Amino acid sequence: MKKILILGTGNAQVDIIEYCKEAGFEVHACSYTTGGSGEKLVDKFELINIIDIDGVEKYVKDNNIDYVYSAGSDVAMPTACIVSERLGLPHFVSSKTALLCNTKNELRKYLKLDFEGNIKFQEITNINDEIHLEFPLIMKPVDSQGQRGVTRINSLDEFKEKFESSMKHSRVKRLIVEEYIEGPEISVNSYSINNEVVFSLISDRIVFSDLPGGIIHKHLIPTSIESKEIKNSIEDLVKRVLEKLEIKNGPAYFQIKMKNGIEPKLIEVTPRLDGCHMWRLIKKYTGNNLLDWTIKHIQGNLNFVDSKGIKPLYKDKKFVLEFLCEKPGLAFNKEKYDVGNSSYLKWYYENGDIVKSMNGYMEKCGYMIKEWEGR
Repeated sequence: MKKILILGTGNAQVDIIEYCKEAGFEVHACSYTTGGSGEKLVDKFELINIIDIDGVEKYVKDNNIDYVYSAGSDVAMPTACIVSERLGLPHFVSSKTALLCNTKNELRKYLKLDFEGNIKFQEITNINDEIHLEFPLIMKPVDSQGQRGVTRINSLDEFKEKFESSMKHSRVKRLIVEEYIEGPEISVNSYSINNEVVFSLISDRIVFSDLPGGIIHKHLIPTSIESKEIKNSIEDLVKRVLEKLEIKNGPAYFQIKMKNGIEPKLIEVTPRLDGCHMWRLIKKYTGNNLLDWTIKHIQGNLNFVDSKGIKPLYKDKKFVLEFLCEKPGLAFNKEKYDVGNSSYLKWYYENGDIVKSMNGYMEKCGYMIKEWEGR
């Protein structure tokens, strides 16, 4: 029986843990804390911080682990790749790529300002640093995930007011400010095999408009973008970023803003499955299972690619993945939400549970997938 170590036990990891259990793996997991929703699902859990590379490596060696992986966690990917490199285990991207994607300032510098689709930025370490960019700006920790510490700032006074609350989410105590891009948000889920993009899908990323930091509310497919020219420019950006970062195999997830509705600007990219369970939505719409591909691929099994390649079976329907959210600190109540027409429903909380603070504004308490008629 093959053994896999999943880094993290939060809601983003539950899908991959359940899949690996059903696929016959002996599933191990580690986290810096107990009580994660995936902890009770695994065969063995160990209290190890997923950024403790040496600790994870020792566990892998001591337990004869065959694969180290994670879904939905930027923090986990450098550890997974470094440990896999050290021990000669299968992995999709280099530790250099994983570290670049996990460090927002280094990613911006690596792409360079003349890279079409990159945006202006500035690194910040001190509240008294002079801001050289024009307001409004987006301020974020260079090493956070899940929109933690991300906020829009409209003035120097607002920068100083929100500096500490953003900085507390950075382990390396460094922030980045980026030019604010006016326009709708989209996501792209891609999959590559041997340096060929075999799958790429654009979806609309709907955020809470009254909250800072692009906090996700819904993902919609198909995208509302109808222009073939604009779609081609998005796909071109995706391919150029994948090539620049040497993401030659496996899944990748992009957050992109469409400047003035027509020009794609890269917000973030990560060489992993997203943390929003998008594989379920994509499977519903196309018939393709990116989670299944990922686990088969890392084992060297490419039987999901037949002689005709990968042919998505797009349905003539619209689908939405909607997060069921609540403010942190409140008691959760499922009765608040209309979920009667959902085709898939998952709760993260039970009635009466106090909602934990992650981004500090509006927290994911579950999600549903359903057909959707409007736009």
